[in-house]
Amino acid sequence: MAKRDYYEILGVSKTATQDEIKKAYRKIALANHPDTHPNDKAAEERFKEASEAYEILSDEKKRRNYDQFGFAGVDGGAAAGGFNNVYRDFSDIFGSSGGFSDIFESFFGGGARRGGQRQGRAGSSLRYELTIDFNEAVTGCKKEISFAHKVKCETCSGTGGTGRRTCPTCHGSGQVARGNGFFQVASTCPTCQGSGTIVDNPCATCHGTGTTRKSEKLMVTIPAGVETGSRLTLRGKGDAGENGGPDGDLYIVITVRDDKYFVRDEQDVYLQIPISYSQAVLGTDILVPTIDGTEVKVAIPAGTQSGKILRLKGKGFPYVNSTQRGNMYIKIVVDVPKHLSLKAKRLIKDLSLELGETDRPTPQEYEE
Repeated sequence: MAKRDYYEILGVSKTATQDEIKKAYRKIALANHPDTHPNDKAAEERFKEASEAYEILSDEKKRRNYDQFGFAGVDGGAAAGGFNNVYRDFSDIFGSSGGFSDIFESFFGGGARRGGQRQGRAGSSLRYELTIDFNEAVTGCKKEISFAHKVKCETCSGTGGTGRRTCPTCHGSGQVARGNGFFQVASTCPTCQGSGTIVDNPCATCHGTGTTRKSEKLMVTIPAGVETGSRLTLRGKGDAGENGGPDGDLYIVITVRDDKYFVRDEQDVYLQIPISYSQAVLGTDILVPTIDGTEVKVAIPAGTQSGKILRLKGKGFPYVNSTQRGNMYIKIVVDVPKHLSLKAKRLIKDLSLELGETDRPTPQEYEE
């Protein structure tokens, strides 16, 4: 089968910059990596194809040869090179502070070898779901949470035991290769679970893992203004790292219960207030509750129509870690009485005659 053009594979032009080539390869690699698509031959082929294209186009000399002579100019180059540029440049392509470099490490068992020394594997981060009341989100609060996480074993001080030696399966790399031909993918060593070493005399408490599970209680401060989906991060409160690796974090994800009357939209709040027909016609002052538990005086102009929105500036939710606040919007609803006394009916009838009401009202323009 004829090979596809390398520029076509990556979806870039022949004048593409190295940065554009890297971005294009990154997108394809993330979407088709075999470890995220196990047993998907089509995804594996796309990944192999893109990796070969990047191996050539990311090398200026190989790219010049390819541009001048086509596949003949780089015949065997990608396969013989074993995708050296691809794997050498992973942290450059995908960023050393996150992104695919983190994913790449997780594909290969976590923890990398730098300078010939196996680095510790970071502990897993944990998620805790916390539900608070509406008014607690307004003012902020303190909540005690209980959770379990892995901590360093006190018996062996996290060593896992005695007689630690290099893993005979992966020879200390923590990874074993799988695949065939020029395309191989590393995975976590099944013998040492990626640590690169094994323990001849495992600790009786942690059975060689170096960690034990512990229940812990913490008092957490919830700042005013949080909303459903807000996330608080407690650094180092996740699972303990292995072989000196850093501890994971604990993420507290907030859910705020709905209020019976107030409706929230980010930092703004909405409240529906009924007024009588006479109050709408003549105008009046009313007391309206706020989310702070206080009341404010609101002037209702004479002739207010049902559905009118009044704004109270700065009476909404506070912004997290800020003195600024959202607004409060009051929707006025004219309450038409359903039950009237005979005297009230006579008065309403007299008012109707006084106002000259008609049974053929003129239509008005429709307003959203």
